[in-house]
Order: sequence, then C-alpha cells, then structure tokens
Amino acid sequence: MEDLTIRADDRLERLAAVAAHPLAELLECPQEAESLLAGASTCIDFDAGQVVFHQRASCKGLYVVVSGDFVRSAERFQMRLTLGSVRPGDLVELAAALGDGHHTYTLRSLASGSLLFLPIEVLHRAFESHPPLRMRLLEELAREVSRAYITCSINRITPVRRHGNHAARP
Repeated sequence: MEDLTIRADDRLERLAAVAAHPLAELLECPQEAESLLAGASTCIDFDAGQVVFHQRASCKGLYVVVSGDFVRSAERFQMRLTLGSVRPGDLVELAAALGDGHHTYTLRSLASGSLLFLPIEVLHRAFESHPPLRMRLLEELAREVSRAYITCSINRITPVRRHGNHAARP
C-alpha cells in the first residue's frame, strides 16, 4: 500500500525551512543605499478600519508593520476573501513592489497601528545601486509564497492511493 499523504510534521518542518528572514538581513546593503532607504522611510499611523491600500491600486511602496493588527482581503470571482492577518515585523506587499506594481489585495487596519513606508522610487534606486538587495527581496517573496502554500496544505485532506487487487464490493 502506497500512502501519498504528507504528514503534518513534514509540512511543519517545510514551513520552518521557509521561515521569514529578519528584516535587518533582508535590507542589509552598503551605507549609500542604506542611507537612501533610511532617509526616505516614514512612519504612517492608521486608525481601526482604515484602508492602507486597495486591491489593483498602484503600489506606492513597501510597508513594514510596526504596530497594530492588519488584515488582507481580496475580491476573487465576485467573492470577498479574507487572506489573513499581518502583524508587527511583517513585510507587506513584496509582490506588488517587485512585480507589476499593482496591489494584489486590500490591506485594512483592525486596530490602531503604524507602518513603516519605503517609497517605490527610492526602493528602485536602492536596487540600482545595490542589485543584491532586489535578489534578497525576491528570495523572501519566494519563501512567502512557499509558506502560504504549505500553510494551506497543512489542513487539506489528501486521498490515500492503495495499490493491489481489491475484490469488487456489492
């Protein structure tokens, strides 16, 4: 008998293998690029229920959650889906900042909080002056996608395939 299910323990080990890297490590770069990013970053406060950005809107930059709780939601197939929450320390919308420049979901604050904002133009200038920065962020995006896939598959029921001749049941 061949079991095609992947044990939950194996999935949790895979999840640990793609854990988010520390922000300081991701944004590590030479002094020139570091100064550029630090000088342009701002902290923005949000009240409960306030929208940070809307799905399909142009991405204005990269966000890091400083405090509070925020929720991601999206419209898909004429249904509103809650994609999950983001908490302090989370990097928000790498896909939009590194991709086509449009948000893939709406971000709304659940409680008062603040976000560190890095403008997209400054982020692109930092990429030009230090290309490994873009690569590290792309790698983090890949880990983020892997985490989402593994998290979704942890609760999924996978059928078991059995081999061999089985008598037909009435």
